Amino acid sequence: MDEQLRIILIIIVSVSIFGLLVFVFVKNYVKNKIDFLLKENKKNKLK
Repeated sequence: MDEQLRIILIIIVSVSIFGLLVFVFVKNYVKNKIDFLLKENKKNKLK
């Protein structure tokens, strides 16, 4: 029982860390994409 609990906890922690990393990368990608699009929009309005 102890071994199964340890394996389950390792899986939960690993999935949580992986999910957090994916969330951070996606958040940064979306933020950069929005900033780029806002700059392009602002540049087009000035013309």
